[in-house]
Parts: sequence; C-alpha cells; structure tokens
Amino acid sequence: MQYTLAEQERKRKRRENQVGYAFMLPSLLFFFGFVIFPMGMALVTSFTNYSMTSFDFVGFTNYVNAFKDKVFLQASWNTIVIVLVSVPVVTLFSLWVASVVYKMGNAASSFYRVIFYLPIVTGTVAVTVVWKWMFNNYYGLLNYVFTNLGIISKNINWLGNPAYALWCIITILLTTSIGQPIVLYISALANVDPSLVEAAEVDGANNLQVFWKIKWPQIMSTTLYILVITTINSFQCFALIQLLTSGGPNNSTNTIMYKIFQHAYQYNQYGYGNAMGVLLALLIAVFSYFQFRLAKTDNE
Repeated sequence: MQYTLAEQERKRKRRENQVGYAFMLPSLLFFFGFVIFPMGMALVTSFTNYSMTSFDFVGFTNYVNAFKDKVFLQASWNTIVIVLVSVPVVTLFSLWVASVVYKMGNAASSFYRVIFYLPIVTGTVAVTVVWKWMFNNYYGLLNYVFTNLGIISKNINWLGNPAYALWCIITILLTTSIGQPIVLYISALANVDPSLVEAAEVDGANNLQVFWKIKWPQIMSTTLYILVITTINSFQCFALIQLLTSGGPNNSTNTIMYKIFQHAYQYNQYGYGNAMGVLLALLIAVFSYFQFRLAKTDNE
C-alpha cells in the first residue's frame, strides 16, 4: 500500500506523539493522583463538615465561619504582612547582590553563590534551630551582643513578645529565601546582551540608565518568576511557626497555613481546614495575577 509524503509525515508525527504520551503517562498519573485529585477533594470537602466521624453537606458555612473567626482574620493579616515585607525585600536585595556578584570573576562569583545558597541546602529545621538559640531570651547571641553594645539595657524575650515575634519570623524567612533568587539573577544578568550595554554606554548612558533601559527589560521574566515563587513560599510559611512559636504569643505569629494545620490535624475539622485552604489559594492567585499584570505592563 502506497502512502503519499503528507500521509507518511502525519503517520510519523502520530507515532512520535504516542511515544511522547507514553513517556509522560507516569508523571501524568502522579500529577492527577497526588495534585489534581487532592485539590478537587479539598474543594468538595470545604462545603462539608468532614471529619473522621461525619461527612455532611453544610454549604458555605465553613467560609462564613472563617470570616467570623477572629483568629483566622489575625492569621490572614499576619500572612499578608509577611508577604508584603518579604517579597519586595527578597527581590530587591537579591537583585542588588546579583548586580555586584555577576561582575566578579568565576571563583569569586561561585564563592558568593555558595554562601548565599547555603541556608537552602542546610534545610529549614537546622537553620531554625540555630536562630532559636540566637533569639533565646536568657543565653541567646542576639541579647548578648545588643547588651554589650549598649543597644538594649536588659534581655528581650524576642519570640515571647508579640511586638517582636512576627518580625523575628520574617527575619529568618528572609535569610532562607534569598539564595535561589540571587543565583537566578546572576544567571539572568550574565545573559544580558553585552552589545546593547556597550552601545548605551557609548551614547552616554550612566549605570542607572543602562540598568533601567537595557538590563531590567531583559531580566523581567526572571523577576516575575522570583516574585511569584517568593510570594507562594511566603504565603506557605509553616515550618518556622511550628518550630519556634506555634502561632504565639497571642496568635501574633499565627498564619493561614498554621491555622489550616491546627484545624485539620489537631482539631479534626477537615472541612473547615479545607475551606481556609481554598481561601489561601484564592489569595495567592490574586497576588500572582497582579504580579503578572505588573510584569506585562512593564514589558509593554
């Protein structure tokens, strides 16, 4: 049986697609089984009073109760504060460090990349234990240094005082969040077309003008990625809270993620916990949407 060239090409592409889908099948099964299906179940059970003993449809009761829950509202505010502080600080600091490091030689650049990336490789638990010792109100390094320098007159209970606890959490979060953005920015800046930079400098552009007109548009995609990933990580801050403060004192460090953990796994209220999880997902989506819009506007 004779096939035309067009038919043979279509047959070849069909075989290639079949092989490609066959290779993708294990990942797709894992994705649908452990991502899509749990997300669907979370959405469905958010409209129920699902627990280990009951599964009754309650409509929007869980969502109404969430907005009436003062602790949830406080946790939401704490979470938003963490995001609004950590995201711009991480982005700007990472960009500043990368702007300095990428001009160095290979050895120096590699050294600083390792230094800033080390907290991520070390792990959240190990880093948190070190910071917990530093913030200790009796023998912590922070109180020792500040007392000897005359900055404070007596030891401060950093993690036990509502005025300081949340800022301590944000400080730790910043140290564990800057490693990846710095590495990404160094790579992005190194890939900027040098001919455009040289042309701008020949035309008399200063360093700020070169960065804003030449480099910034070319690293916008990297910036958008960093903004979105840092926002999601900040919204999902949990391990620091669990290990350091358990949401205290007086819910001053409670976050939406920790609140979800409490209701789902401590109070056995899976329906209510899933409702808060859906609200968290919507909040992340709103922040991400505006970040994409901002990046699109800047690119235009």
